Amino acid sequence: MRFPGHGHRRQPDDIVIGPLDLSTHVDEALAVQAVAFGLGADEVAVRRQIVLRHMTYPGARALGATSAGRLVGFVYGMPNDRTHWWSTVVEPYLRAQGHDIWLDDSFVITELHVHPRYQNRGVGRSLITTITDGTHEPRSILSAIDTDSPARGLYHSLGYQDLARQVLFPSAPKPYAVMGAPLPLRRR
Repeated sequence: MRFPGHGHRRQPDDIVIGPLDLSTHVDEALAVQAVAFGLGADEVAVRRQIVLRHMTYPGARALGATSAGRLVGFVYGMPNDRTHWWSTVVEPYLRAQGHDIWLDDSFVITELHVHPRYQNRGVGRSLITTITDGTHEPRSILSAIDTDSPARGLYHSLGYQDLARQVLFPSAPKPYAVMGAPLPLRRR
């Protein structure tokens, strides 16, 4: 349900989805990501610098999910730019599948994480649909670990399709899948 004039979406269990100043709340967001994704302190330190740099890019936006004033999930993304590191890594994989056009006119979901205690409640779904509803691009792309996981199940249910699989990122221990969906996302 939307609260008139507030721009927030209310979730079950008093979870509120709304704009997030990610540069200010980067440590809270990365604490959620560390628990959800199993990151150590060194990886969090690296990701902190990446997130802060990303938030300076044109069109970068973030949303947070809060419960009792505490951040329990977040998403951020931006219009894709072929010169950004992520695009340069995935482009050859997409080109090999005939899908490199997806790198143009797309909103990339850079990160989406929900604290494990709040997963399976629709929080991730609300975060990703709300952030993509506010874009001008006709499609969205993202990457996810290339396994049969709840996250990939969510993305498939929203209309994302595999564009390339077994994508290897430098220093990532597992392969990823690049997924894309036309906007607006399916609602179920």
